[in-house]
Amino acid sequence: MMNQATKEPCGVLLIDKPKGLTSHDVVGRIRRLYHTRRVGHTGTLDPLATGVLVVLIGRAAKAAEYLVSDRKKYRAELLLGRTTDTEDVTGTILTESADIPPREAVYEAAARFVGTYDQVPPMYSALKVGGQKLVDLARRGVEIERKSRPVTIHSLVCTPTDDPAHYVLEIACSAGTYIRTLCADIGKTLGCGGVMAELRRTETGGFALKDCHTLEELETKDDSARAGLLIPTESLFADLPTLPLPAFYEKLARSGCEIYQKKIGTEHAEGTRVRMCGADGSFFALGEVREYPDGSAVKPVKFFDIGE
Repeated sequence: MMNQATKEPCGVLLIDKPKGLTSHDVVGRIRRLYHTRRVGHTGTLDPLATGVLVVLIGRAAKAAEYLVSDRKKYRAELLLGRTTDTEDVTGTILTESADIPPREAVYEAAARFVGTYDQVPPMYSALKVGGQKLVDLARRGVEIERKSRPVTIHSLVCTPTDDPAHYVLEIACSAGTYIRTLCADIGKTLGCGGVMAELRRTETGGFALKDCHTLEELETKDDSARAGLLIPTESLFADLPTLPLPAFYEKLARSGCEIYQKKIGTEHAEGTRVRMCGADGSFFALGEVREYPDGSAVKPVKFFDIGE
C-alpha cells in the first residue's frame, strides 16, 4: 500500500527470514528496497533462526509498541547430549554426554513443560538488565543472575528422528518464550543436556509462513509490485473489536477527543482496545476505553491514517 499524501509505502510486510541474517539485517535490506528509513519489526529472530518476521513499513512502524502478546508457533530441532553457553549449536560446548535416554523418557520430559512454567532468560539474549543487554555482557564473559518469568507452552509435539539424540519439536507458545532455553531445560530434566539445533518460526500474531515473501523474491520486483505486497496496518489488530464512528464523532476522534460510549451506543469494558474506523469503514486509529468523570469513553491512542 502507498500513502497517497506522502507517496511513502505503508503497511505490513511478511518476510521468511533466512538463516544467517539478524532481524536488523533484514530491516536494512527492506529500507533499501522500499526507499524509506521508517522500517521496524516485531519479534526478533536470532541469526540461526528462520521463518516469519513481521516487518512494519512507514506509518505502520508506529504500531510496534501497541501490539499485544500473542501466540507463536515454532518448529525446532533438539539435540540431546550437549550443553553450550548459548543454549544452541552455535555456542561454545560446555559438556557432552553419550548417555542418551530412551524415547519414552524424552517424551515424558518434554510433556512436563506443557502449561505455564518459570523460564530463566538466557544470557545470550537482547533483554536488558540495568540498561545493558544480556548478550553484550555475555560476550565480555560476564554472567549475572536473571530472574525467571512465567511462559506458557500451549502444546509441544516431540517427534524422533533416525538419530536417537535428535528430535523435532512442534511448539505453540506465548510471546517471550525462548525456544533455546526450552531445549536446554528439557535436556537438563533428562540429565544429559540439550541444545537447539534448528529453529523455524511458522506463525506469529496470526501470520503464517504461507503468506511470507523471501528477500530474493522482493529483489526481483519493481517498486510498484513490492508496494502491492504490503498488507494494511489494521491487520496487526485483527483480533480487536471494530468501532465504526458516524462522521460527526469521527471528526472529534481525529481531533484527539474522547468519544463517550453512551453517545455511540457501545459498552466496551475499561482497558479494551479497539480499531477506530471512519464513516466509510476505513481504519484510522487505535483507541482505548478509559473511565472519565462523565463516564466511559474511547480515546484515540495512536493514529495511522494521515489523510485526515
